[in-house]
Amino acid sequence: MASLAASSNITPCAARSPPASVRATMRGAITPLRPRARAPVGARSWLVQPPSLRQRARSVAGAPAPPPFAAGCRRLPLRASAAAPAAAAPAPAAGEKSVGVKIVPALVSISVGLVLNFVVPVPAGVSPQAWQLLSIFLSTIVGLVLSPLPVGAWAFCALTVCIATKTLTFQQAFSAFLNDVIWLIVISFFFARGFVKTGLGNRVATYFVKWLGKSTLGLAYGLAFSEALICPAMPSTTARAGGVFGPIIRSLALASGSRPDDGSAGKLGRFLVQAQIQGSCHSSALFLTAAAQNLLCLKLAESLGVVVISAWTTWFVVACVPAVVGLLLTPYLVYKLLPPEIKETPDAPAIADQRLAEMGPPSTQEKMMVATMGGAVALWVFGDALGVSSVLTAMIGLCALLVTGVLQWQDCLKESAAWDTLLWFAVLVGMSAQLNSMGLVSALASWVSTQMSQMSLGWGASFALLNVAYFGAHYLFASQTAHVGSLYAAFLAMALAAGAPPVLAAIVFAINSNAFGSITHYSSGQSAIYYGQGYVSLKDTFRVGAICGVFNILLWAIVGGLWWGFLGYF
Repeated sequence: MASLAASSNITPCAARSPPASVRATMRGAITPLRPRARAPVGARSWLVQPPSLRQRARSVAGAPAPPPFAAGCRRLPLRASAAAPAAAAPAPAAGEKSVGVKIVPALVSISVGLVLNFVVPVPAGVSPQAWQLLSIFLSTIVGLVLSPLPVGAWAFCALTVCIATKTLTFQQAFSAFLNDVIWLIVISFFFARGFVKTGLGNRVATYFVKWLGKSTLGLAYGLAFSEALICPAMPSTTARAGGVFGPIIRSLALASGSRPDDGSAGKLGRFLVQAQIQGSCHSSALFLTAAAQNLLCLKLAESLGVVVISAWTTWFVVACVPAVVGLLLTPYLVYKLLPPEIKETPDAPAIADQRLAEMGPPSTQEKMMVATMGGAVALWVFGDALGVSSVLTAMIGLCALLVTGVLQWQDCLKESAAWDTLLWFAVLVGMSAQLNSMGLVSALASWVSTQMSQMSLGWGASFALLNVAYFGAHYLFASQTAHVGSLYAAFLAMALAAGAPPVLAAIVFAINSNAFGSITHYSSGQSAIYYGQGYVSLKDTFRVGAICGVFNILLWAIVGGLWWGFLGYF
């Protein structure tokens, strides 16, 4: 009986009570109920959060959603006896189909590579091995766009094909897994989880709402500035959207009577959602450690011989003026494109005050998070002079969070996006590096440079055209990092061949990789999260995204160009 009780969920109800003999037997198997630990402030909703958003926030924070229980029944946790067998895995539901590869996207992706490898002649100066690797790489990229399998699974299949066809050796195929920048990106996911778990990001954003939230436009500026403040130590744009700003924006909108499903989205929610996602492009471009793709870009630049000295400081100096101008102008631009019906929000500061009172004073974990991230940012700025690399700084910071209990190792294991990124980033970076070492990237860059020379274009015009083409190509990608891994090295090589200043070209293409993160609802992880709240229609998403995309290009070209000329880059 003890074994039976241990392998089943017993739900006692008032309508049915087991006999006394059975109850006596069950006492030995049932573990007494214990008080449940309260969830951290940051893992709960900001004010009013519907179930779907609540579950999404728990997913970011690493807490599983509670299972539904029968009404009027109380589930008792059971402890198995030593002799009890392990519970059997649940059987699949009747009629449930296993999800595998999507046939049509897979055939299209594979066909592209086969056509390139067996139909298109190998250009002069390119080895058959490099051409074959390019074919596999192209099939991989098309697969990232069409998604015949999840990104990590498709990348692993491509890696297997590289080894099976002897295009790459095992050591060459897995060489990128030793890439320090990829591990820095993985650790950045863990930092983001710490911000959400402790509630620190939520607290910072709430303070800005309190200070600047008396008007609708002021709310937008407060949220934009708060993201700019925390982004250098929270390098996951998706975590910032899903774990901090998404719940806050939805709560503010609901408190103002703006709902996504009853025709009231235009009161407040639609404007705040679009202002935040468009402004986040400039926040992510402001600091090297504000987005994962920034780190990847500079690593790819190194493979082309472009080494940025004092990378964190150099990046900030190059990006600070145009990024700050963008943060100041973007909320107002969205305010004109999607004017909210509610212009004043006098109750928002009071609501923020109430929320801060509910939070109470900063917890010990929040203080540890502030100290750890402050130390990490300081080492990222001055680490080169001290001989401490960026990845070592991140490793030290993660160790501090683990030792102090801010994060548990289980938190890291549950961060599936980090481990998935480790796999497919490493595959793309590895293939790109091998293509470069085989001379294919330089051959392509030389050909493009020749074509531009025949058109009598200087490096400035060529650089501008390449950036516009690089920006527009993102309509084919559902991930900024996938875009970077696929095209960044090739476009940078073409710009270098055209005569663009190496360091400036490397950073500008990286900044461009942030600017296109809001042009569609699928262009980035944060775009998908904000669009999923339901406040913005697909038509408005593409319209505002296109207008703000053109604005971003012009802003960084004009303001950035003047600033970079002042800095002496050209």
